[in-house]
Order: sequence, then C-alpha cells, then structure tokens
Amino acid sequence: MPSVPSVRGIRVVRALELHGFKVARVNGSHHITRHPDGRGTTVPVHGARDLAKGTLRGILNEIGLTTDELGL
Repeated sequence: MPSVPSVRGIRVVRALELHGFKVARVNGSHHITRHPDGRGTTVPVHGARDLAKGTLRGILNEIGLTTDELGL
C-alpha cells in the first residue's frame, strides 16, 4: 500500500473541489462533499491539524482516487 502524505483537511477539500466535488454542507468541523456522479465523502477540518493517514486513505478509497490523481 503506497504511503499517503500528511495534509490538512482544508487542502483535501480544495483538491476535491478541483475535481468537481462541492461542499454540500458543513456539520461542525466536518465538510460533507458531493460529486455530480453520486460520489461523496466527509472530510474533517480541524484547523492546523493534519488528517490522520488512515482517515485520508479512507477518503481516497471512498472517492476512488489516488493521492497523485488528487494532486496531494
């Protein structure tokens, strides 16, 4: 399994937006994103803290993209 980088949640949200995802709503610190083709995921945005690597890996699995494809 390839390693994933340490990135902040807001950077993941911005990268998702470049791939057609839109923030559907925000529930607390969690940004729920949706793509027109039906894919969606939740990204925790906790200020200056990086996402846990397992959380980022799960997000990538949900949307079917790799870190290279997402531009991280």
